[in-house]
Amino acid sequence: MNNKNYNGWTNYATWRVNLEILGDIEFEEQVSADYLKDLTEECVFEGGATQRIADDYAQAFLSDVNYYEIANHINDDIKLQAEYDN
Repeated sequence: MNNKNYNGWTNYATWRVNLEILGDIEFEEQVSADYLKDLTEECVFEGGATQRIADDYAQAFLSDVNYYEIANHINDDIKLQAEYDN
């Protein structure tokens, strides 16, 4: 997997997971990278892929995601929203 920066994120996988899986979730509390990783894996694998190769490709893609970067982004948004609301 190509690990070059993508749209301001660590890599393409991080950008895409944030955009397509985590981007529509409204977080109200601070999140950890481990929580985001677990949540993403539940979303991806909960449906039970019927082909093992699909799981392998998904796992390889998800291993490139920088969950710490996404957690920091979400937490910064929460802080900004709280400042705006006050």
